[in-house]
Parts: sequence; C-alpha cells; structure tokens
Amino acid sequence: MTSTTDHPLHVKVDAVRDFLTPHLKSPLKAVVVLGSGLGALAENNQLTIQSRIPYGDIPHFPVSTVEGHAGELIIASLKGIEEPATIALMRGRFHYYEGYPMTDVVMPLQALRYCGAESVILSNAAGGMEPHFYPGALMWIDDQINLTGTSPLIGSNPDFLGPRFFDMTDVFCTKLKKLAMDYAEANSFNLYEGVYAGVTGPNYETPAEIGMLKGMGASAVGMSTVSEVMAARHAGMRIAAISCISNLAAGMQGKDLNHEEVMAMANNSTVGVRFQGLVIHMLRDMLG
Repeated sequence: MTSTTDHPLHVKVDAVRDFLTPHLKSPLKAVVVLGSGLGALAENNQLTIQSRIPYGDIPHFPVSTVEGHAGELIIASLKGIEEPATIALMRGRFHYYEGYPMTDVVMPLQALRYCGAESVILSNAAGGMEPHFYPGALMWIDDQINLTGTSPLIGSNPDFLGPRFFDMTDVFCTKLKKLAMDYAEANSFNLYEGVYAGVTGPNYETPAEIGMLKGMGASAVGMSTVSEVMAARHAGMRIAAISCISNLAAGMQGKDLNHEEVMAMANNSTVGVRFQGLVIHMLRDMLG
C-alpha cells in the first residue's frame, strides 16, 4: 500500500511548494483561476504584483496551449488589506482536451492548496443556454454537471489533501454569492445564477446536445472548471465560480461558433470591469 508521503501527487506538490516558497512574502490565502480572455485581472490597479512565473519554470506544471491562456502564475497582494496575505493568479488553465490527464489538469490547484491557499475563485468563458442570457452576461455558478466522463480523484487517494469520499452538496460558498450579488446590484448590472455543465471539447456542442443539456437543467456549458471544483472540494477549499457568457450555445444564435468570438467577448472592456470588480470584492472578504 502506498504511504501518504510516497503518493505520486505528494512528490509533485512538494516540489512546487519548494519552488514557490521563496516567492511567497506572506501566507498564501487565495487562488484565482482566470479563464479564456479573462487574464486582464492581473493588470488591475488594486493588485501589487510580486512575481510573474511562466508555467514552464514551475516543476511538474503543464503548459497552456490555448489562445487566451497566457500560461503564467502571478504572485500578488491586494492593496488595503491589514494583514499581509498573498494571492496566486493562474493566468490560464489546463484542459483535458489538450491531452493532459485529468490529474495533471488539477495538480497546480492542488499544489497551491498544499502551499496554504484556503479559497479559490474559478472563472471561465461559457456558452449560455438560458433565453434571457446574452453575450457578455456574467453567471454565478450555483451547481455543476460533470459530463467529462471522469474524475481527477480516480486512483489512489491523496489522503494528505482530503478524504477518499467527499460530499458535493452546497459546493459553492453562499456567503461569497451574497457578496457578489450585492456588488452587482450596487453597480447596476445583473449577475445571473445557474448550473454549469462541463464537457470535454474541443468541439462545440451540437444543437441536439444543447437540447439535452437544457433538459438536464444546465444554464451554461464549457470545457473546464468541473474537475477543478471537484479537486478543490476534496481539499476543503472555499469555492466561488463565475462564467462569462461569451456566446449563446449552438442553435440559439443562427451562426457558427468560433473561439475568436469567445475571446472578443471575454476581452470586452465592460465585461472586464464587472468581472474584475466582482473578483476583487470577493478577495477582500477572503483575505480580510
């Protein structure tokens, strides 16, 4: 039987922690995973950047291969916080469709948890399936449907991070949801809420598949996030997740889907201001 310290994941996260420790000037408290086109948060003037580290320099980190994922870990602090605390911004994530095993997709988040992070904000660009959604809308993820056909926790359990079996009820933090909803109301925009369906990609869904997903109760669909949520929940992290509705799903907008459209909407200045404001507002609660 493999001991905890001999677990393959333990070896990897130990190496990541040893590498990152010199870059952490204060305790690591939170992680933000920035999805397609949402990396501009790293330039927000409320953040003080301490280090920018290419993923390729970090032991065992995969490398982002998708446009809109810069592929760097940014170590930062938030201005106006009394107690020193560090934030790790993952400017780009890894996807199952890139050919990485699901265990590699979530390993960086697990490693950052092992480095001390207690909370995570996940973000993504998604196709909207609700009739009142529109490109540029933001959706708070209330629940998820994992349609990737696998789990990042298959195999021997990393007991040092979490239990073999773990609950997936009320995964997303209700306190952070209220903070986010209040922020949106105060700033005069709608923050919708709904269920996110995670699929493998890289192809977009067919209209028939969208009909099936809507019948399941999904509000938005994308090619990421669900595995990261499972890994974060397993490791006992406080979780928030936001989708940028970059387009309406297949069969709902009368034209073909493409990645350029996804990128253009995620990079929209109005969407960016709203998204960044939400994230900074939640980070203040996480670090305060």
